[in-house]
Amino acid sequence: MKKIISILTLVLLIVGVFTACGGNNKETVATDGSTSMNKVIGALGEMFQEDTGITVTYNATGSGAGIQAVQEGRCDIGLASRNLKDVEKANGLEETILAYDGIAIIVNPANPVNDLDVETIAKIYTGEIKNWKEIGGNDAEIVLIGREAGSGTRDGFESITDTEDKCAYRQELTSTGDVITTVASNPNAIGYASLASVKDTVKVLTVDGVKPSEETIKNGSYVVQRPFVLVTKKDVALSESAQKFFDYITSEAANEIIVAAGVVPAN
Repeated sequence: MKKIISILTLVLLIVGVFTACGGNNKETVATDGSTSMNKVIGALGEMFQEDTGITVTYNATGSGAGIQAVQEGRCDIGLASRNLKDVEKANGLEETILAYDGIAIIVNPANPVNDLDVETIAKIYTGEIKNWKEIGGNDAEIVLIGREAGSGTRDGFESITDTEDKCAYRQELTSTGDVITTVASNPNAIGYASLASVKDTVKVLTVDGVKPSEETIKNGSYVVQRPFVLVTKKDVALSESAQKFFDYITSEAANEIIVAAGVVPAN
């Protein structure tokens, strides 16, 4: 009898331990995708966590990988800095535009060039224009820096400039930060990066005389821009925590945070 009571006591203790551990588990929302959305999702996630106690994780893998992660059920919400393709929608995914971001054309601060039009940018990236002196710069070979295949920033840039599969990149880098760092360290380099992520280590060019800003992105006068997209599975309900986060970041209440992150709210 004593042995049975001892066993029952041990079982109750074990159950109590697991219950206590379970009670301490924090709710989480997993996001995955575009490196360009780091700043805005980080700010939104931080404020959401403060308000709700729910943790938001962010895995910066790139737009294509984020879309695939949603498709395979490895995250709650995917992040893409481009619109979904028809084939992705046909596979059961849907998009919600969170914000609009300018793609800044960046050069080294020592570069005397200040403005380019879209046609000239296209000629530079396809190799038709090879030397800065051809467009008012120094006598030096243009070093083309871009993003890797699958990047939403690259997809947006190449779509706008009509250079898809035509760019003669010197380097194809895996994050927005790497592009900025590389251009900052090379006086002959040119690159493109999310406006929200640009630092004063590089110079942002005007395009057709228009500077990228909240106002020019909103009114469409700055043409090199793309959407920041939330990717979910169609007809598949989000978890309660993920739905709360989704509703929060797409509400007008989040607009101030989105603007502070350097992008233009879609709502």
